[in-house]
Amino acid sequence: MAKEWILNSATNRFQLNFKRNVGAVSEEIRKCAPKTIKDWEGYYFKNVKPKEHIIDLGKKLYVKITEVIASEVEAITEEDCVAYIFDLVIKRTFDGYMTERATIYGQLQEILGVKIEPAPDEWDRLFNADFFIKLNGKYIGLQIKPAGGISHISQIFKERQLQEKTHQKFTEKYGGKVFYVISIKEGDKKKIHNTEVINEIKQEIERLEKI
Repeated sequence: MAKEWILNSATNRFQLNFKRNVGAVSEEIRKCAPKTIKDWEGYYFKNVKPKEHIIDLGKKLYVKITEVIASEVEAITEEDCVAYIFDLVIKRTFDGYMTERATIYGQLQEILGVKIEPAPDEWDRLFNADFFIKLNGKYIGLQIKPAGGISHISQIFKERQLQEKTHQKFTEKYGGKVFYVISIKEGDKKKIHNTEVINEIKQEIERLEKI
């Protein structure tokens, strides 16, 4: 198992399994439509890459592992390992948390004081909902619409009108409304443009909490 992990990691790192090295294998095997592995092997060596090329890739992988990776492993100290785990658990977790807070859904979650979760993929297709809030077995849908600029906002409202039927279906099935949250960028930061939607969501939360 450890050997497989090392081989896989090194192959990916040095891109030995990339199209330029091994060809478009997914496309080629469909062209071949082999019934046995021998059929595929014969087709590959004849039409994609010669056997000698694959042998050379294997030899190159061996050099990368025994020379490059081995020298890198030797250079790692105990202090490096301790520092890495600290960085992983403390710094990167904190950075991820701060990035989440900087997103629109992160801002809403903090303002509303409720958990906001990503919607299933099918909800995006069926109801045009990106996130949801669950309350008393009911759901509130949220659709976050990034605006390239103020001029783009009118177009977003036109899209909203076209999607009203899917939002109504969401309400009929899950009890809560779907809210449009328009996101705009100011410098490197995102902010909610239609801030009035916050009170509208709060009112819907209060309504569902009373049910």
